[in-house]
Amino acid sequence: MNKPKNMVELESAVVKFVGDSGDGMQLIGTLFADSCAYDGNDLTTFPDYPAEIRPPANTIAGVSGFQVYFGSKKILSFGEKLDVLVCLNPASLKANLKWAKKDTVIIVDSDEFTEQTLEKCGYTSNPLTDHSLKDRKLIQVPVTTIIKEKTSSLNFDNKTVLRSRNMLVLGLTLRLFNKKTSYVENYLSEKFASKPDIANLNKKILLEGYNYYDQLPVNQKFSFFVPPAKLEKGKYKNINGNIATAWGLLAAAERAHLNLFLGSYPITPATEILVELAKHKSLGARVMQAEDEIAGICSAIGASFAGAMAVTTTSGPGLSLKSEAMGLAVMTELPLVIVNVQRGGPSTGLPTKSEQADLLQALWGRNGEAPMLVMAADSPADCFYSAFMAAKLSLEHMTPCILLTDGSLGNGSELFKIPDVNTLPEIKPPLAKPNTDYKPYARNPETLARYWAIPGTEGLRHRIGGLEKENITGVVTTDPENHELMVKLRAEKVQRVANYIPEQEVFGEPEGDLLVVSWGGTKGVIRESVIEMQKEGKKVSHAHFKYIMPLPKNTEQVFSRFKKIIVCELNNGQFVVYLRAVLPQFKYYQANKIQSLPFFMDELKEKYYKVLED
Repeated sequence: MNKPKNMVELESAVVKFVGDSGDGMQLIGTLFADSCAYDGNDLTTFPDYPAEIRPPANTIAGVSGFQVYFGSKKILSFGEKLDVLVCLNPASLKANLKWAKKDTVIIVDSDEFTEQTLEKCGYTSNPLTDHSLKDRKLIQVPVTTIIKEKTSSLNFDNKTVLRSRNMLVLGLTLRLFNKKTSYVENYLSEKFASKPDIANLNKKILLEGYNYYDQLPVNQKFSFFVPPAKLEKGKYKNINGNIATAWGLLAAAERAHLNLFLGSYPITPATEILVELAKHKSLGARVMQAEDEIAGICSAIGASFAGAMAVTTTSGPGLSLKSEAMGLAVMTELPLVIVNVQRGGPSTGLPTKSEQADLLQALWGRNGEAPMLVMAADSPADCFYSAFMAAKLSLEHMTPCILLTDGSLGNGSELFKIPDVNTLPEIKPPLAKPNTDYKPYARNPETLARYWAIPGTEGLRHRIGGLEKENITGVVTTDPENHELMVKLRAEKVQRVANYIPEQEVFGEPEGDLLVVSWGGTKGVIRESVIEMQKEGKKVSHAHFKYIMPLPKNTEQVFSRFKKIIVCELNNGQFVVYLRAVLPQFKYYQANKIQSLPFFMDELKEKYYKVLED
């Protein structure tokens, strides 16, 4: 796309669509993001919606939002201050005005700003007329009035036509950024292929919004252009973390030459992984929606015993329920991938809000000595590669692996270059050979992984289970010295995985005044904050951890080269507790946030300045 004339060119832009839950904000946000991807922009998205399916209309707690950060540069974070805010009611404006900067363009459905709706969400005056928005660029659109006028001759009831309010503001926003409507129109044609009249209605309203721009006063005709990003050649998709996780697991099963089995139970925000895998029976995926979390993981353990690449998916409360069965997987030393899409807790907590709340549970939340691998994905697209690697390590080392993602990664999306599966590394599980002198707990001397005997293989009859076993033979025993030996072997097996993972990388100089440490989904914004500090001449570097149990072999060496270390987490300090336990010789500063919101660069930089001055 060539730059149109008389328009403001931006390197990047942040757009947020907000309205009542049920107004279709998630849909139009996704369609806008897909349109940006179609134009070649790099992007990330950040959905934010309430836990209730249909909370009370026009209330702060019921606001649903979808944020899109897109640009011609590499987009690392979910974006902060907004360039455009699209609001379908007063409550959504009030809840999101704090993210608007001085010159943010705010599009509102002016028909919704009535005395009753204003009072309901706590306004004492109308922000559209009381000059409180004078520093912003306000565009008032009588959405309901326009839709009723333009559809009065059509054979639709009011309820049906007003469902397309979101399409009108989507059309206007596309025009604002000089993007075409073709992607959305194609989507509507496919979505409503069996209801062409509904497809045509939505297309009509979309184009009415697009063309409404021409009716705006000259002082409201704001126009922006964001050039395409310079991307490597290949096929790209705007993909969210849950789907990327599912695809990564499918790719791992293919490279391991195994069928994939998922035993799971629906839970927000992890359910989409189950739904996506259920679509791919043709790729060898077998999915069982169990009656509860315990049944889900136990079915996966059974499938692993039978020779499948086994997976179970959940969120924090479900991980708690799975803890006893995870101990069974540790005791039987079977491969199993446990995906935990973290959310705010404790208990049912904040089902639709994201936190890094479950790290300590993943590390130590089981009875007895039950160590297992723990990894964390760092972006929606990285969920693919992290899921692949979690499966590879679990299969090749015969030990369960917990993969931590979170709600912002699982629901958020990113531009993803689809790889050729054949270029991914082959996965080689340690399969026992038929008709050999098989012993269930005989081990590979380098990895300490036991050999996987698939039931039905000639000469490999054996027994495993939850009771402690004698080393090598697998005979049930309570011998004290044998128990201590087996506990240490299982722990050492996990630690030896450090020999098969990459060493920890440092972004920036390998030594300096401050090392910023992070893990999981905080990578993007922390990387951006470190880049800004480096531009200011500060000797600040960044170490982001994907592999947590075990840590990369060079972690101690990396830490030793910096005068100060600050650990940044969206929890009350879980990774730093772990680091203090395993590397106590270092002093760790902390930056913590528990608001179910991402870090913002200014608050991070403020922390860095204080540590540097201390």
